[in-house]
Amino acid sequence: MTTPSYPPKPSPGDRVAVISPGAGLPGLFPRPFELGLERLREEYGLEPVEYPTTRKMGATPRERADDVHAAFADPDIKAVFTSIGGDDQITVLPLLDRELLRANPKPFFGMSDNTNCLAFLYNSGVVGYHGGTVMTSLGRSGAMDPLTAESLRAALFTSGPYELRPAERFNDVDRDWADPATFDAQPETVPGTGWTWVNPGRVVEGRCWGGCLEILGWLLMADREVPRDLSVLDGGVLFLETSEELPSGEEVFRTLRNMGERGLLRRFSALLMGRPKTWSFERPNAPEDAARYAAGQREAVLRAMRTYAPDATIVLDVDLGHTDPQLVIPYGGVIRVDGPARRITVTY
Repeated sequence: MTTPSYPPKPSPGDRVAVISPGAGLPGLFPRPFELGLERLREEYGLEPVEYPTTRKMGATPRERADDVHAAFADPDIKAVFTSIGGDDQITVLPLLDRELLRANPKPFFGMSDNTNCLAFLYNSGVVGYHGGTVMTSLGRSGAMDPLTAESLRAALFTSGPYELRPAERFNDVDRDWADPATFDAQPETVPGTGWTWVNPGRVVEGRCWGGCLEILGWLLMADREVPRDLSVLDGGVLFLETSEELPSGEEVFRTLRNMGERGLLRRFSALLMGRPKTWSFERPNAPEDAARYAAGQREAVLRAMRTYAPDATIVLDVDLGHTDPQLVIPYGGVIRVDGPARRITVTY
């Protein structure tokens, strides 16, 4: 594979694609989607363009792949946003035209199930952007969190270093998108806990790889979009986060253990681990249960890393996943992890 390179950035006034390669949830929950589109227009000055399956639940993998191809092939489209994630985007990957995407590189924004497309772009030599989905990041009730908005703006329109900052306050509890009252007020937040550093005695700078841990586990099982030559990961930065499905600490450990047995973990010099999501509609954890769950996940991560990458610099509770705010990570881009200074800088 070729080293991923940054695609050209859009400018205010440009047209951007909005697609649903995971699931057409905008058709079920139009309010956060429409709010996200409104913010793309009014706050970022971009003109969103929807595609046939953007709001279509049950679209076939071929239909969704066709939308991906159409968005990248159109010279008037300057960036591609995903509406939200899903759970079967892996079935779209075999249908994607790698040469088409490589020949028409564009900033692609998505997370969760969109780890599939981000990994595909990485192996196609294109830097993508983990974050910035329309319904979750842009469609937040009340207003976008300032950290999310600033990070997304920098990733969209600028090229160069951008320092990540720990969230002073964060939100982990979802509200019902089907209830109009959800969008009348800002989400309730709690004080942030800062980042926890392990083995912070050095500076690591390298290209990053990773994404949603559950999706990476599926890709490993299907043997898809994991670099064939693992040496391309050497000295780089692994970033991981877990979803609203709240995988148990043991499940997190086992997935990381399997990555370790495959020789992946030892390749990386640093790990950024996203703040674990601890609440879902299926498991509405009380605060003490949420704290217990988060502690269990952190210990699972550290247990695996002690075994397979004991010297790696680790930063826990980075706001890059399914919690709010959400910092954008340049997938395949450069990240500098400065342990002595306790600073993380990404290159957009």
